[in-house]
Amino acid sequence: MDSNIIVAVVSCLGTVLGSAIGVIAGARLTNYRIEQLEKKVDKHNTVIERTFRLEQNQAVMAEQMKVANHRIGDLEKEN
Repeated sequence: MDSNIIVAVVSCLGTVLGSAIGVIAGARLTNYRIEQLEKKVDKHNTVIERTFRLEQNQAVMAEQMKVANHRIGDLEKEN
């Protein structure tokens, strides 16, 4: 074989191997970043759920205070 052909084949193999390694490394990095974003989204969603529960509890307490104030007002009217 001619030395030019051997050099061309070796450089082609090196290029293919380098490209494959680059693609694999890029895919791993992308997967890692996606996992980190999923963790952040999960944390955010738990905050939203807790906030929703707190708002519900606050609404219930506000209604209970209204009822208590009406009862106090009724008791004051009786006296």
